[in-house]
Amino acid sequence: MKPSLQTVLILAAVLLLMAADLCAGGGGFGLPDKVIFMKLRLPRMLTAILAGASLSLAGLQMQTIFRNPLADPHIMGVSAGAGTGAAIATLIIGSSLPAALSGLTVVSAAFVGALLSSALVMLVSSRIHSATTLLIFGVMLGFVFSAITSILEYSANAESLKVFYSWSAGSFIGNGITGLLIISAALLAGIVLALVANRGLDILLFGEEYAAMAGANPSHIRNISMVGSCLMAGAVTAFCGPLGFVGIVAPHIARTLTASSVHLRTIPATLLVGSGLSLVADILSQVFTVPLPVGSTMAVIGIPIIIYIMFAK
Repeated sequence: MKPSLQTVLILAAVLLLMAADLCAGGGGFGLPDKVIFMKLRLPRMLTAILAGASLSLAGLQMQTIFRNPLADPHIMGVSAGAGTGAAIATLIIGSSLPAALSGLTVVSAAFVGALLSSALVMLVSSRIHSATTLLIFGVMLGFVFSAITSILEYSANAESLKVFYSWSAGSFIGNGITGLLIISAALLAGIVLALVANRGLDILLFGEEYAAMAGANPSHIRNISMVGSCLMAGAVTAFCGPLGFVGIVAPHIARTLTASSVHLRTIPATLLVGSGLSLVADILSQVFTVPLPVGSTMAVIGIPIIIYIMFAK
C-alpha cells in the first residue's frame, strides 16, 4: 500500500520540526557545537520522536477499544502507576545515593509501577468483557495510585521531593543509549501488535456486539492492543515522566488529516503526528530563557484541542 499524500506531507512537517528542535536550546535557536549536539540535542530530539509516537499509538488503540474520544494511557492508570513507583523510590533512597544512581533508581521504579498497573488492567480485561467497565476500572486504578503517591509525598523529605518533582514534570532530556533502546524496542513491539490487530480494531469501531456477530473476538483484540499500548506507555513514562495530552490529541488529528478511521491508514499518520506534537512541545520548552517542563508545554498545546474535540462531538 502506497503512502497517501497526507502522510507524505505530515512526514515532511516532522522532518522540518526535527531540524528546528536540533537548533532549539539556550533560550533561542542556533547551531550547537558537536559536543552539545551529540550529548544533548540529538538524544533529546530522538526521545521526543519516540515518546510522541508511542503515546499516540497507545491512545489511538485505546480510543478504539473503549469507543471513547478522550481515552489514553493516563485514563487507564499507567502513568499514575509509574508515578507511585517513582514516589516509592524517592522516599526510600532520599538523598543517600549519588544523583546519577538516584535518577536511575527512579526510572527503574517508575517502569515497575507502570508494568504493575498494566498487569492489573490486563488481568481485569481477561475477566471483564465490557469496555465501559474496564475504562471505569482504569480511572479508579489511577485514583488509587494517585492517592498512594500523595501520601508518600506528604511524608517525604525535601531532597526526595526534589528528585520526584523533577521526574514528574516531564522531560526529554537526559536519556542515553539505554533509554532510547528500551523506548524504541517498546515502540517496535507496539507497532507490530497494532498491525496484527488492525483489522479487528476496524471492526471494533462498530461496537463489540457487531464485532462478535462478524466472527471477531473482542476480548482477544482488546488484549493484543492493550499489551502493546501498556508496554509503550510504561517505557515512555518511566524515562520521560507522566506526559499527557499527546495520546488523546494525535489520533484525532491523524483521522482528520487522512479523512479515515481505517487503522492501516491512521496508524502511520498517528505515529507521525504524535512525534510532531512532541517536537513542538520540546521546541517551546527550550526557546525560553529558563527551560520549561515539557509536560507543561504539551498541556498548552493539547488542552485547547481537547476542548475543541469535546464541543465538536
